[in-house]
Amino acid sequence: MEKYVIKGGKKLSGEVVISGAKNAVAAILPAAILSDEPCVIENIPNISDVTIILQIMSEMGANVRMLNKTTVEIDPRTLRNIPVPYEKAKLMRASSYFLGTLLGRFHEAHVSMPGGCDLGDRPIDQHLKCFAALGAAYTIDGGMVNLTADRLVGNQIFFDKNSVGATINGIMAAVKADGLTIIENAAKEPHVVDLANFLNSMGADILGAGTDVVKIRGVKYLRGTNYSVIPDQIEAGTFMAVAAATRSDILIKNVIPKHLEPITQKLVKIGVKVEQFDDAVRVIGGDNYVGTTVKTQPHPGFPTDMQPQMAAVLTCAKGASMVTESIFDNRFRYVDELRRMGANISVEGRVAVIEGVDSLKGAPVKATDLRAGAALIVAALGAEGVSEIYDIYHVERGYENMEEKLRLLGADIEKVDEPDPVASEKKARKAI
Repeated sequence: MEKYVIKGGKKLSGEVVISGAKNAVAAILPAAILSDEPCVIENIPNISDVTIILQIMSEMGANVRMLNKTTVEIDPRTLRNIPVPYEKAKLMRASSYFLGTLLGRFHEAHVSMPGGCDLGDRPIDQHLKCFAALGAAYTIDGGMVNLTADRLVGNQIFFDKNSVGATINGIMAAVKADGLTIIENAAKEPHVVDLANFLNSMGADILGAGTDVVKIRGVKYLRGTNYSVIPDQIEAGTFMAVAAATRSDILIKNVIPKHLEPITQKLVKIGVKVEQFDDAVRVIGGDNYVGTTVKTQPHPGFPTDMQPQMAAVLTCAKGASMVTESIFDNRFRYVDELRRMGANISVEGRVAVIEGVDSLKGAPVKATDLRAGAALIVAALGAEGVSEIYDIYHVERGYENMEEKLRLLGADIEKVDEPDPVASEKKARKAI
């Protein structure tokens, strides 16, 4: 069992280069299934979610070849339409994107219900509504989602709830459907735009990505392409939070500053200095922060995936802060862990009230999900003393070489492998 051991309270400095976007690559890699020729995809992050997606595609018969550490060539022409099993689907939410791509290519898909972080109820009803509107019939049997269609025909689709996943699946299912599909109340996140740009580079006809109305005119053929994934907005935001929590001066490179504006605005408001360049931001932490309010919203609002990291920064801001989570039901599981470090946080429903303390203290804590793990790293780096963060496999699902990047900035962080204390206790009981 691996853990991070972090000695906090050190000021950091230097530069960090942001990897390709996890949320974008999680859609773009499965979307390569729709291509009628090989595709080369660059700037992919070395994270476990990417490894799992490529394993699934390889097991389905696609020819997957790593050209270098950040570039993969995918030839989907030999891919077979076999079910995506529970053992793989349970590991990540993005497995649901195989529904849209397989339906779009084969007019049939069989994918186990997706897993990922436990953030509360994340139904796929909007996905199924979209598929049905395009002409697919569906059943859910034993946790397996089954889609079949004689043909896919464009239609007008209105999402009852803004959904990134349903928007992405709708685009992928419609890109080879007959006629025009119009998706209203579509998600506008940067990774939705990146997916549309990827598909358009292959010859798709998609207009309006990044607005709440997306129009897809189906095409018969998608050619191969060479495409580079956008930088990771949330990884960049996490390092911005690290700079704030440690009162450090860090240059964060390979970013799109416009994607970071909601995060930048909140950090500036509490007393952090942020300088923007063409493809970089410089974050300079302050000595005194003031509390603020944060409410997560669909893009271009404050991203839910940055809520825990921002809360970690606010634990040491003077006065009270209020954090409202409007996307997921179960995103405050990290609060108990921050309390172990001395944070003063109370939660009522979807609202957390944070009373700032002078400093956090190092403690053993557990990452309950991907972004919770990132928040604990932010908190531990700014805290006094030593923290041990367990269950870091969550972090490695979405951050490439996190401890190495932090060490280059001067952080005292080490990844340690040790026996699982729970497993050891169970073994000892059996021996008695």
